[in-house]
Amino acid sequence: MESTSSWVKARHHIVFLAGLFTALVIAFTIETREYNQVLGNLSFTSSEPIPFRESRVLTDEEYQWANIAWQYFENNYQDNTGLVNSVDGYPSTTMWDTASYLMALISAHKLNIIGFEEFNLKMEKALNSLARLPLVRDELPNKAYNTQTLAMVDYNNEPVAGGIGWSAIDIGRILVPMNILIWQYPLFNRQVNAVLEHWKITAMTIDGYMYGSRLSTSNTLELVQEGRIGYEEYASKALSLMGRDVFNALKYADYLKLININGIDIPTDSRDPAKYHAHNYVVSESYILDSIEFGGDSISKVFAYRVYKAQEARYQQKGILTAVSEDHIDQAPYFVYNTVFSDGKKWNSITDTGADASAYKTLSTKAAFGWYSLYDTPYATKLINGVNQLNSESEGWYSGLYESNGEINKTLTANTNGIVLESLAYIQSGALLNIGVDAQQ
Repeated sequence: MESTSSWVKARHHIVFLAGLFTALVIAFTIETREYNQVLGNLSFTSSEPIPFRESRVLTDEEYQWANIAWQYFENNYQDNTGLVNSVDGYPSTTMWDTASYLMALISAHKLNIIGFEEFNLKMEKALNSLARLPLVRDELPNKAYNTQTLAMVDYNNEPVAGGIGWSAIDIGRILVPMNILIWQYPLFNRQVNAVLEHWKITAMTIDGYMYGSRLSTSNTLELVQEGRIGYEEYASKALSLMGRDVFNALKYADYLKLININGIDIPTDSRDPAKYHAHNYVVSESYILDSIEFGGDSISKVFAYRVYKAQEARYQQKGILTAVSEDHIDQAPYFVYNTVFSDGKKWNSITDTGADASAYKTLSTKAAFGWYSLYDTPYATKLINGVNQLNSESEGWYSGLYESNGEINKTLTANTNGIVLESLAYIQSGALLNIGVDAQQ
């Protein structure tokens, strides 16, 4: 019995080390892949040097901004589960927003806003909850959970037996902090492994693509390919670091289409929403997260800068501060995709059903912080100056400003405040998923 136990323990170590080696190979492959591997015959290079911001210690004002962002998580923390509400005071969360919390927790520790004891306690509690979530088909996390009970719920926070399906993009995002913990905080290897053993990640990848699940018209679960250019590549990177086959999801060539926006050729997805039943939003968030978390790669760095430059060009032409992304808003329809391009239209604002939402065009706080963290440019400074008062010291950062009337979108969310913290941690420390850096202390 003792011999068997020793062999099992040894096997776990061998598998873990093999996984780390595989991840290193994949990480190297992602960074060094040739343009023709992911772009086909298209040429897409930057015509000017990208003015990346150099890492530096935060100013006193920036450190205060980080503390304000952390206040949101203090206010919305659920002590019995270790999870945090997606929206202020509303006890529900998604895997995307839980990832935003875990990234905020890591960032707050990196910035010394919280000490290691608090970081350790809260991270362990959150991971223990993730390792015991009820799962859709006993395979993967549901799209939404009650943060107080861990019950699977719908988007109205009503319990749903069996769940409403899973989001492959959301799960891909939550694997980013899992990777950071494995590489930089080995103290949590056991808890991370417990989560990954509980979840059946292989159920969401088929032939190198990511698949989510949803309820069909007959109320049964059906698999659907998930992800469009920008989000697809971002969410698949964490999966690739864990040795999963997401080769096709990492490619741009199959569906890349360049659209000229305000004189800038930006990457868009050629898949027709009417045919594929999914919108092809071009927004800031996916490119910002790819850059501040992974450090970007030779392709995504150029893509991100072009998306940023298109927004700068709109400001130069119209005099409207522009940093667009998807955001919760404080009135119906409550969630809007403010885009550079989507569904065939430039500067389109729509709901998740494709309904017009142009009345709710917004300067996004999280997008402004993200671009400010990445680029040392006059326009990035204008963006941060446009949002740096959009906060409550006792509540956190508001989601943005409405273009139509200049009023504050006073919604407070985990995603906005998480990205604010991540952006500020990036300014000080560089890319957050820095393989080989041991941050445990």
